[in-house]
Amino acid sequence: MTPAVPEQLETDLQQALGGLVSKFERRRDEITIHTSAGQWLEAAQTLRDHNALRFEQLIDLCGIDYSGYADTGGQGPRFMAVVHLLSVTLNRRVRVKIAAPDDDLPVIPSVIGVWPAANWFEREAFDLFGIVFEGHPDLRRLLTDYGFIGHPFRKDFPLSGHVEMRYDPDQRRVVYQPVTIEPREVVPRIIREEGYGDAG
Repeated sequence: MTPAVPEQLETDLQQALGGLVSKFERRRDEITIHTSAGQWLEAAQTLRDHNALRFEQLIDLCGIDYSGYADTGGQGPRFMAVVHLLSVTLNRRVRVKIAAPDDDLPVIPSVIGVWPAANWFEREAFDLFGIVFEGHPDLRRLLTDYGFIGHPFRKDFPLSGHVEMRYDPDQRRVVYQPVTIEPREVVPRIIREEGYGDAG
């Protein structure tokens, strides 16, 4: 089966989703649709169940922190979840961006009930970005340690972190302590002899 041309897919998405989509983007024959957290569950069920769409498989889900985009003239919510879906039946793909309405406490509905594969993807986005997936049955950290403070993929998280962990041979256990890494200058210094490069 040949992949659906983007024009037909875009038409099918617009007809099936209607007002659930706030924006359509098409770049390099890839379609991205934008929806809000409040409409995400209904949009997800339509994407999976509508006969013209049939996106049975969630391939990926991740978080994005757009906090630096204000410097480039961008506006909008700070946090989004991005979902990549595949219709095995119709050989189609689509990307969905879901905006979290509150920058201080980003909350987006969980889609585990629609695509069970979202489980650990949502946990990862919670761990790294602090996006809360409402309705997730077991929203715990996945990659960082149990006592970890903060969310390391947020753009305001310090590169060196807040706490470091090391094994203490005297106490015979792992201990946590404030980070002891000294900030350093990473710009290389170039020292040249006087007259370097002069035509002689």
